[in-house]
Amino acid sequence: MEETTVPIYLISGFLESGKTTFLSFTLDQDYFQIEGKTLLILCEQGEEEYDSKRLGLSNIVVEVIEKEEDLTTERLNAMDIVHNPERVVIEYNGMWLVSKFEQMELPKGWGIEQEITCVDASTYQVYVNNMKSIFMDMVRNADMVVFNRCKEGDPLPSYRRQVKVANQRAEVIFEDEEGEMGDIFQDEMPFDMDAPVIEVLPEDYGIWFCDAMDHPDNYEEKTVRFKARVVRPKNSPRDCFVPGRTAMTCCAADTTFLGFLCKYDQAEELSPGQWVEVTAKGAVERRKEYHGEEGLVLYAEKVEGCEPLPDEMVYFN
Repeated sequence: MEETTVPIYLISGFLESGKTTFLSFTLDQDYFQIEGKTLLILCEQGEEEYDSKRLGLSNIVVEVIEKEEDLTTERLNAMDIVHNPERVVIEYNGMWLVSKFEQMELPKGWGIEQEITCVDASTYQVYVNNMKSIFMDMVRNADMVVFNRCKEGDPLPSYRRQVKVANQRAEVIFEDEEGEMGDIFQDEMPFDMDAPVIEVLPEDYGIWFCDAMDHPDNYEEKTVRFKARVVRPKNSPRDCFVPGRTAMTCCAADTTFLGFLCKYDQAEELSPGQWVEVTAKGAVERRKEYHGEEGLVLYAEKVEGCEPLPDEMVYFN
């Protein structure tokens, strides 16, 4: 693949979803005050407007594309020649398919670096009910989905799950009217803690693991079910294994395996790296495997082989 020398930051979202506000704030930050010209391509005009004076001070030039048929390779090539930008920011039209732009032939050296989708939580349900296919197209490859204007009582865990159905790796952020971010799972987990069996979906493994690490008592005598890979640590008891998933700590080369000790009579019959669905009851115990500290220990009731997950990586939002 051709090396990307001109990164593209693509901001999508329906009309009045907060794209301009988000971009105005971002472009004004110190980390964006860097050498080289930034090309800002506007594909939609909302109520909010950019401060042209501030854009000029930050060496940002603006191009406007009003019609979808005008967003062509030839038009982008012309912009590249005229402006010779170091980076490109696109405020994309909410009614245009993002996938169409993703498939477009881009000027030499241009490449999508990051995709962010802005969502107005107050109108989200209306849009997703009537334009679900367009919304799913927006978030399918998004790196971040920002729900703004959230209010107390909004079903935010449900919104998050709907995004995760389309894109498990997307980081989902919630902001209230003041732009403050909170932990939406502080009072409500994305799974039913009162169910006879707590079903931990693959996309929720990271949240479950962190909660079980911080609050192992929550899972004392609780039965959980999840999918994971088998690891047999050195010197572990013959009737134990660790089912878990891999998490990226800062980059693809820096990962760690996250899992809890699991007691299982047939542990020796499991193959390292094998994917299994585990149904187990939790107990809080002090173990040498946990450096002498108390932690969650799983007692397997059922371990069955299963198909590998399409994405092994763990995400914590």
